[in-house]
Amino acid sequence: MGLTERIEIRLDEDVLQRVDEWMDRTEKAASRSDAIRQLVELGLNIATGKSINLTDGDKLNFMLLRDIAKHLKVDTETDLAYMSEVIYGGHYWAPNWEMQGLFHNHADRPADVSLVVDVLDMWSFVEEALESLSATDKEKVKAANYGHLPEFCGFDGNNESELMSIARFFVRDMKRFQRFKGRDLNSHSEQASGYRRMTKAFDPMRKTLSHRRQLSADQIIELLHVGHPKSGDYRA
Repeated sequence: MGLTERIEIRLDEDVLQRVDEWMDRTEKAASRSDAIRQLVELGLNIATGKSINLTDGDKLNFMLLRDIAKHLKVDTETDLAYMSEVIYGGHYWAPNWEMQGLFHNHADRPADVSLVVDVLDMWSFVEEALESLSATDKEKVKAANYGHLPEFCGFDGNNESELMSIARFFVRDMKRFQRFKGRDLNSHSEQASGYRRMTKAFDPMRKTLSHRRQLSADQIIELLHVGHPKSGDYRA
């Protein structure tokens, strides 16, 4: 790709010295501007997960750990010989091709984690309360929910995959919210918007709840209507 735009930047002496040292050490750039272009691209590749970055200390530590593993005949999931060739050959792009589950640039957003926690917490209270309702009140909830008792069904695997993944990690890996253990947690339809409205309505209710005081049938119906006014159907 040809150069498209000229950008003027100012660097202090310390940064310029480090650029010069990089040029001398690598001999990959013909000028400071060429070096800066390469360093920007290198930094972007690392920041966006297109390549990994290992310091000299990282390389030495890996080789020492590799030698210890070989000596102790430790069976590892990581292909130590492959990673050694990556380091010796400078093929730092290669792990992103072969080990995409490890080398990626994804991180759960704190806002998503907070939403999932609030949703799992709310549905725990809802389902626990449903189990304690009288037969009459259960029928009342069913009538308001098109003939079905509501049940937490998770998040949409296509459009809310990050939220679904967080929920599954809480339940399956962290062993939290075990009420939902064994569920697929893929709702196959978008739920997040409705859940946000429900958790907002649930917040003042939660402050009044305890092991002795649970949600009433009317409160559950209110939450369902807030979350999905048209159908209110939250079956799994």
